[in-house]
Amino acid sequence: MFTCTPTAGVPKETTGLDVNKRTPGRKRGLAVDVMGLVIGVVVLAASAHDNEVGIALLDQVSERCGTRLEKVLVDQGFKDAVIVHGAVKDIIVEVVRRNPDDKGKGFVPQPKRWVVEQVNGALMLHRRLARDYDHGPDNAASRVYWASTAGMLRRLTTSTPTWCDEVGLAA
Repeated sequence: MFTCTPTAGVPKETTGLDVNKRTPGRKRGLAVDVMGLVIGVVVLAASAHDNEVGIALLDQVSERCGTRLEKVLVDQGFKDAVIVHGAVKDIIVEVVRRNPDDKGKGFVPQPKRWVVEQVNGALMLHRRLARDYDHGPDNAASRVYWASTAGMLRRLTTSTPTWCDEVGLAA
C-alpha cells in the first residue's frame, strides 16, 4: 500500500509526479503485519513505479522477518517483477484482486487488505505525515515509524474487553 504526499520546501531531486494519480511529491510504501503493526516503510519519488516500491519493501521485510515470512498480499498495482523478486526470496506474493461486482461503488475495503488501509488512515491523522516536510526520504520514513508508535502505545496501555466482560461474567 502506498500514498503520495504533497511536498512543501522539499528538494526536487527526491520528489516526482505520479502520472496515474496526477499527484506531485513522494510515494510512501507500507508493509504491515496482520495486527496492523508497521514492519517496513519505503519512501521514494512519486514518479517511481509501483514495482520499485514493492521490491524495496520485500527486501526490507525479508531482512527484518527472515524465514518467518512466508506469504505477502499486495494490490493490483504490483506487477510480475514483485512476484518474481518474492520467488527469489522464497516468499509467496499473492495479488489481491478487486471483486468485479464492486465496480462503480466508490471505496470498498478489500478482504485481507483492509488492515493496510486502516493503518494508513490512522497514520494520516498525524499532522507531520499529512504533508511531507522532511528533506530526506530516510527522515520521512523515520517519521512514519515515529507516528506508528502511538498506535503501539495505545494497544499496550488500554485494556481490551474480553468475551467475559461483554457477557457480564467478570467479577
